Amino acid sequence: MPVDVVLPVVALVFALAVLATAIIGIGTLCWFGLQLLTVPGVVVHEFAHKQACHLVGVPVLEVAYFRFGDPSGYVRHAQPDRYRKSFVISVAPFLVNTVVSLAAFLGVAILVTSVVGSPLSLELLADLRTVSSEVLVLAAVLGWLGLSVGMQAFPSTGDANTLWVRSRAEWRRSPVVLLGVPVVLVIYVVNLLSWLWADVVYAIGLAIIAFYAVGSVGL
Repeated sequence: MPVDVVLPVVALVFALAVLATAIIGIGTLCWFGLQLLTVPGVVVHEFAHKQACHLVGVPVLEVAYFRFGDPSGYVRHAQPDRYRKSFVISVAPFLVNTVVSLAAFLGVAILVTSVVGSPLSLELLADLRTVSSEVLVLAAVLGWLGLSVGMQAFPSTGDANTLWVRSRAEWRRSPVVLLGVPVVLVIYVVNLLSWLWADVVYAIGLAIIAFYAVGSVGL
């Protein structure tokens, strides 16, 4: 093969290799950044599972509050002897994460209100230019906590699977467990919609509620 043909081919292969390496590197960095973003939410989520186990008297075998892997965190516990215990353990993160996320967003809203007046003001972005860097950093940290924790509020598919198996096994003996079936379906649907950023939308919704609440009561 002529040299004038070989050199362009080699250059093209080399350029494609460099491009592929860059894309993989950028993808890895994005994944790593996303993992770091979710750290507070995962920790609160698993903490809620663990505390729920203690609340209902189910022994905890192993806890990973956060790790770089799939899943990002987990709580392994003994098999609950009653359906209601499984239900409490499974849905605890939704309640705890929602409360913590809402509290963080309320902190942001109150902080903004104390500095610029109303968090619902149309001139909010212009007013924020006059805010000190310390206040902006604190608001950013609280906002990160609110977003991260809110995004991790929904129970996982594994939690839904646990409830579904218990429901199928126990509904004849105790029909009241059927009341938990709609919750199981909601968990499945929300986890499916997470591909459409449903978890992010939920967290943003909590932020909107917090800002509206602070603005409406004039804190």
